[in-house]
Amino acid sequence: MIKDEIIEENPVLKSVVDRSASKPEIDSLVEGPVILVEKSSVFVDLSPHGTGIIYGREFINAKDIIKKITLGDIIKAKVVEVENEDGYTELSLKEAKQALTWSEAEKAIKAKTVMNLEIKDANKGGLILEWQGIQGFLPASQLKAEHYPRVLDSDKDKILKELKKLVGEHISVMIISTLPKEGKLIFSEKDNNPEEKKEILSKYAVGDNLDCTVAGLVDFGVFLRLEDGLEGLVHISELDWGLVEDPRSMFKIGEKIKAKVIEIKDGKVSLSIKALKENPWKEFEGKLKKGDIIKGVVIKYNKHGALVSIKEGVAGLVHNSTFDGELKLREKLQLGKTYNFQITLFEPKDQKMTLVYLE
Repeated sequence: MIKDEIIEENPVLKSVVDRSASKPEIDSLVEGPVILVEKSSVFVDLSPHGTGIIYGREFINAKDIIKKITLGDIIKAKVVEVENEDGYTELSLKEAKQALTWSEAEKAIKAKTVMNLEIKDANKGGLILEWQGIQGFLPASQLKAEHYPRVLDSDKDKILKELKKLVGEHISVMIISTLPKEGKLIFSEKDNNPEEKKEILSKYAVGDNLDCTVAGLVDFGVFLRLEDGLEGLVHISELDWGLVEDPRSMFKIGEKIKAKVIEIKDGKVSLSIKALKENPWKEFEGKLKKGDIIKGVVIKYNKHGALVSIKEGVAGLVHNSTFDGELKLREKLQLGKTYNFQITLFEPKDQKMTLVYLE
């Protein structure tokens, strides 16, 4: 049975589809009752915005959820296409579930919810946990004294050996930070006294320059201990003006370092190390502009193209589109080599620069 026939035979569907109300936006969450379930499609009443459909890949991805759905059930879904060729709003149950999970994580942070989770694995920086299908990280510095690795010389291998002993055990923790773009959560075993944490935080303000100790090293940044019971995160983008591939190559656990407070929000302190260093982009303000010819060295490839450095900490992007695709770009522009480029965009205040290669 084709969809047009479904609509003609089902007056509820027809009345909904005929409505001309504006459609919800892509990535927004919508809610409505299920009005028809087929072998490969689910139809949802999105009154007054029309009819939603879950089918194709989205149907397959959410099969386990769909098995439990019956007519009249109210479901939440995420909009993946506002209006397809048949006039339906295409929906995703799986993506909606993920979005709701991140929302629940934020609520758990605000409510200071304590949860008992199994320790899945360990690395030299801490423990790996999992909550609602999302992997999380518990920095060793966020462990209570009875779980903290007692290693006198801060030897990473010895720390890892001690942390590995905890794998399989359950631990009471709280979520202290969400990193949706990284697909990760940050946990703490220590943050169980909101009033005490509030009192500690009141001593700090944005703009403060602090003496800190490196407490944890992870792929996305560095955790610094400000004092007992309080740590802040320096995201990888705030470590240095230059390209940082691996924070572990720059710092060591226990190392003393200065950092600047750039945000205090929801009980979390965000720090910057590069903010205490001279901004290399300032050197080029008023000196470089669109159309200028410069020399630069290729320092990295990414999915968009190649990063070209004209000075430590100052780099621009040569986009794949300026070549005949990614392979051609990598053939012409080899890592570590210097070439001539023309500036097509230069905004030093926002640290933005785009370039084109000159033969």
